[in-house]
Amino acid sequence: MLGTRSKFPRLFPVLTTLAASLLLAQCAREEPEPVDAEPVLADPATAPAITAPTALTRAALLAATSRAASAYVAGERSEGSEALVGRPFTLRIPFGCNGPQTTGTEAAGDGLARWSWGPENQTIQLSLTPGDWLNTALISGVADRSDWEAVEGFWIPRPWLTAGDCSTVRADPLQSGGGAPSPQTVGLAAVFKSDDSRVGRRNGRAYAFTSRPTGDTPLVAPVGGYRVVLEGRLTGFPDGQAVRCRASSPDQRPVCIAAIRLDRVAFTTADSSVLLSEWRPG
Repeated sequence: MLGTRSKFPRLFPVLTTLAASLLLAQCAREEPEPVDAEPVLADPATAPAITAPTALTRAALLAATSRAASAYVAGERSEGSEALVGRPFTLRIPFGCNGPQTTGTEAAGDGLARWSWGPENQTIQLSLTPGDWLNTALISGVADRSDWEAVEGFWIPRPWLTAGDCSTVRADPLQSGGGAPSPQTVGLAAVFKSDDSRVGRRNGRAYAFTSRPTGDTPLVAPVGGYRVVLEGRLTGFPDGQAVRCRASSPDQRPVCIAAIRLDRVAFTTADSSVLLSEWRPG
């Protein structure tokens, strides 16, 4: 009996140490006090970028006018035309592909670019005179245009060509009389309102440039003509449509024009590698 009771004093320190260990383990498992987290700021480099609308090409603009022409003859509203309002555009229009053209008074103000020889073929003269379209049938029929003070027009010749290059088709020399050119059916109408700046208006004046020889090297006729570049933004008509069409007969292709704000006009060589002259009407 005495031997048995003597074990309790030795067990007491062991039990005390075990209890202390269990208490410490329980404390370690307790959750720490929550700490307010700092706000995570978005990385500017990963923020979604705002993409600017791409500029309409010649092909895209011609496709829009074709849809508008089809809707017009069907008596329908052109679908998707409103979405084009505000879109920028860049057009390269070839001219003088088959040689010089007259710049006489009969050609002034027709909205077409051309080149011709100067006196004694010593210079080459490039010109583009916008047409005065304010009182034409296409514009005069526009409702709510009382604040339109001037409308200067530019034609896009050969609208069946979606690329801004010269046609490879040549006139048949054996055909008597030659083929009469098709009338113009697609154009751009630069609209000027009464409260707009008058600086960019041509008022019958041509965009003109004169090419002169360098040193003793004489000028030669350009291969492939020249290019006129038109840049700007579609503004649309008061009804919200970007393109307006009209036809005087069901058997005629409608004439369609887009209302624009013109920002730049330029003359370049055929391959666009050399900028000859430019204007920024806006």
